[in-house]
Amino acid sequence: MVMAATFHEKKTIGVEESISQFRMDSKVFASSILNLENALQNLDSYRPETIKRAKEKLISSRMAYKKIEYLLEYFFYTSSRVYNKAPKNEIEEPFLEYQELAGLQYLETLLFDSLPERHKPIFKEQTKLLRTASADLNSLLYDFQGTDEQILESVRIELIRVITLGIAGFDAPSLKSGIPESAIAVQSMHKTLKPYLTKSKFAADSVDLYLQKTSAYLQANPDFDSFNRLEFLTNCALPLQKYLGKMIRANGLEVNKYGILHYGADHMFSPNAFQKTSFPGSNRDASAKEILLGEKLFSENTLSGNGTKSCVSCHNPGNYFSDGLSKSKSFDRITSVKRNAPTLLYSGLQHSQFWDGRVKSLEEQIEAVIKDPREMHGNMSVSLAKINGDKMYRKAFRTAFSKKRSEPVSEQEVYRAIASYIRTLNPYSSAFDKYLGGNKTALTDNQKAGFNLFMGKAQCGTCHFAPLFNGLIPPFYSLTEFEVLGTTKTEDLVNPEYDTDEGRFVFRPIKFYKGAFKTPTVRNSANTGPYMHNGAFNSLESLMEFYNQGGGAGLGLDFPTQTLSTGKLNLTDTEKMQIIKFLDSLTDDLKIL
Repeated sequence: MVMAATFHEKKTIGVEESISQFRMDSKVFASSILNLENALQNLDSYRPETIKRAKEKLISSRMAYKKIEYLLEYFFYTSSRVYNKAPKNEIEEPFLEYQELAGLQYLETLLFDSLPERHKPIFKEQTKLLRTASADLNSLLYDFQGTDEQILESVRIELIRVITLGIAGFDAPSLKSGIPESAIAVQSMHKTLKPYLTKSKFAADSVDLYLQKTSAYLQANPDFDSFNRLEFLTNCALPLQKYLGKMIRANGLEVNKYGILHYGADHMFSPNAFQKTSFPGSNRDASAKEILLGEKLFSENTLSGNGTKSCVSCHNPGNYFSDGLSKSKSFDRITSVKRNAPTLLYSGLQHSQFWDGRVKSLEEQIEAVIKDPREMHGNMSVSLAKINGDKMYRKAFRTAFSKKRSEPVSEQEVYRAIASYIRTLNPYSSAFDKYLGGNKTALTDNQKAGFNLFMGKAQCGTCHFAPLFNGLIPPFYSLTEFEVLGTTKTEDLVNPEYDTDEGRFVFRPIKFYKGAFKTPTVRNSANTGPYMHNGAFNSLESLMEFYNQGGGAGLGLDFPTQTLSTGKLNLTDTEKMQIIKFLDSLTDDLKIL
């Protein structure tokens, strides 16, 4: 029995309408699952029409889901995971429990197998799960206490989901139904916003206009591969995001559930789109003097065991805060460290540090590097004695941390100062940023085409998520992603060899983490090679071909837990060139730092 929702005694603007619409749309979704279930059980590879019908029914279910996605995934996130989560095992840390594969995306991967009917037992199990769960969706509304503020935030998050995941094909990379799905999501948003548009006296006309433009553009351009994402963003979606934020703020209806996005920004590509203090270790604003002190410490050799190394040794500002080596030189200057030194640009805007994510904060990372015998081999007792004996440093620390003259410099203050400096390394000064900031001559035609490929056919944007193009997962941006790419030992793709580095598995020993590494930013990648955790790829061209072939498993190596699609991307030489040109447009002007 469906139980009636109860609401606050205070009259809301649009909560009741949203819930009423959810009730109707959830029934349509549940009905679509029945049709999908029937189609999947009638699969027969000798009858291609049965496969075509199953794919059509899967798209229908996905379209129906998009009508309820904004509300379901905001208010009932845990319950929503059964429907549309990514088709890979999600690990719940620190307990190392994992969720089994389930949902519409999982069905898609099986349906596009060369012999999909061999998965009929799984199809039966999965559709039964979906049928049972969807039939009970309305029970989630019992004693529902949602507010107008929350409804509006769920809509603005859905818009971010469209911008970052929907048009990138994250949900349905094989079906390539992301554009029509996004159109449905925007139409659902528009319907939800109508009561607020009627009541609001500020920016409502602009919101309504851009909702119409966004929806119309998506409907008029449904083909996934040819969809002009850059034009869509600049002319439709980003102006919509800007005016929606203005309307919400003007009506005093702003709430920020996760606290990571900065809703005062015009849109998600704005330099202030993230609240820097929401990331691990950065729960305060550092003073200018603390940042200057951190910059000096960044190049301080005293922190190393032999007085010859500093952070700059491996993260040189002249090399875009990397060192240009496959693997950095060890403390002994003869051997190498285990992994490549990635750029530190934008590194403060993530929830895990190191390639394997073994620490959360920059402070923890700095401490680990300084004390690592293979890196700086520092002895902080010795280093602190020298720093405390330096009048200039003592004064700088007193000023930066409001210390008494008698208080010595502490170890944690050293780490905090360096981390505060690194957190300022978010320049947003590339040609791409200038283009989205309004300079329509900042990008070449090849760079524009490259962005559209990156976010579309090439599927780069389904792991290197906008706007940082790293593993910070939208739309909530509360997690940093790890992927198993099947990275090879060298860039020889004709004779590929296994790389022996087990990545995150070393300290999180669960099989799905074997060979898993954090997804780095591709901002400034034109200047931060060699690439990958092992520095195996010397050029973007060779790296592009690795992805074009479907990673290690696509090359024929045995990587059973590879999360990167093993399918060939079939990119032409021109398309690969254009993607690389786009990556070049992500090169920052570091003079502003």
